[in-house]
Amino acid sequence: MSVLKSNLEFTKIITFLKDIGIDIVEKELDEATFLPGLSLGSNCIFIDLEKLEYPGDILHEAGHLAVTTPLERHQIGTENMSKDWPSQGEEIATMLWSFAACKHLELPLEYVFHAGGYKGSSNWLMDNFSSGNYIGLPFLEWTQMALSIEKAHEHNKPAFPEMIKWMRE
Repeated sequence: MSVLKSNLEFTKIITFLKDIGIDIVEKELDEATFLPGLSLGSNCIFIDLEKLEYPGDILHEAGHLAVTTPLERHQIGTENMSKDWPSQGEEIATMLWSFAACKHLELPLEYVFHAGGYKGSSNWLMDNFSSGNYIGLPFLEWTQMALSIEKAHEHNKPAFPEMIKWMRE
């Protein structure tokens, strides 16, 4: 646990998430979780440091919170949350949000898009995102979180992978 807490990448991620309004709660997770050592709650990420296998997964889970509407964000982990959450569009936007966060935090893409995740598509995702094929950008534009190069020039704002805002309103 102390090795992970002193890890520079881990510290960068936790600080960033707290700065954008995502709470991090360290606790023992008894139940099996989709990603080892991680679970989502109402606008927070529960982290079991003893079970966490890939610290970069924290950014992916944060992306789910970030691209979800504020109302749904507060319903995560409750019986009020839709059984269809996240939508396929939100899942794709989450991956792209994670890419933007990696760039912002100056983390290697492999830290989030590791070989143990993304159903064997990690390299494909990294190749696409690194070459400017931003699958999911229309969703981030629709939510007014990011802009394509064309729209950024139109509005005199930064283009993706810079984000206009990190949390969906």
